[in-house]
Amino acid sequence: MSPLNYNHLYYFFIVAKEGSIVKASEILNLTPQTISGQISNFESQMGVLLFDRKGKKLHLSELGHLVFSYAKDIFQIGDELKNVITTQQPSQCLTFTVGITDVIPKTLAYQLLNPALRMENPVRLICHEGDQESLLAELAVNKLDLILTDQPLQPGNNVKAYNYQLAESGLTFFASSSMTVNFKDNFPSALSEQPFLMQSKKSVIHQRLSSWFHTHNIAPNIVAEFDDSALMKSFGQSGYGVFTGPTLIEKHIVSQYNVRVIGRTEELKEQYYAISPERRLKHPAIIEIVNAITD
Repeated sequence: MSPLNYNHLYYFFIVAKEGSIVKASEILNLTPQTISGQISNFESQMGVLLFDRKGKKLHLSELGHLVFSYAKDIFQIGDELKNVITTQQPSQCLTFTVGITDVIPKTLAYQLLNPALRMENPVRLICHEGDQESLLAELAVNKLDLILTDQPLQPGNNVKAYNYQLAESGLTFFASSSMTVNFKDNFPSALSEQPFLMQSKKSVIHQRLSSWFHTHNIAPNIVAEFDDSALMKSFGQSGYGVFTGPTLIEKHIVSQYNVRVIGRTEELKEQYYAISPERRLKHPAIIEIVNAITD
């Protein structure tokens, strides 16, 4: 393959970013025909189709999304280089890229990451959400510095990475004010036959809750399952069912969603981990986060 044509890559990047050749032509001060021809040449050079063309609309292909993610990194670094040359000083901002699994409560993720933003040297925090498998794939190619997750690496995983437990919490059960009349003094048995909102099967707490229900002979009516914990809480706020959250952030959930606590258990524990590609932590932001937890 011939060397990458960065002009073509830049034209592709702008079109993908703007979603339109016409809009890109206004930014690049080139005719739409010129940009269209340059992108066709770029696709020929790469040997792949970067867009799925449906009428006048352009949609990134699967490979187009991959190329776009690399282009974004390349041109971000280029902007940093221009800044260094212009100011004659190294960039003052350290980039810290974190992958957060979608089962992690947003408030908890904020609490865990907050120490990095209070460092003496400024940090540019970049957060990505996804499932653990896809985030591990990004960690393996050095596109992430850290992953926040509720489950450690599994034995036999092909990614070279290391676990660090950051926090542990019991479980609190919440319900809207209209539902709390059903839970006076008979928790947890009163959960039986009550509408219940559950985390998705890919979360660790789903399996633990199911086992806990079985052990205590509780049979709730599971009306919905969620990948996104914030969406689950919103449904709970509206009275669609009981839901759970870490006791660690209980006060925030009560305040934010205007719900009430109907019970707690320490029999169920949620653990939260940082997964790093380094056995010996080096990134200053990661060190700051880990130190804040252990202090």
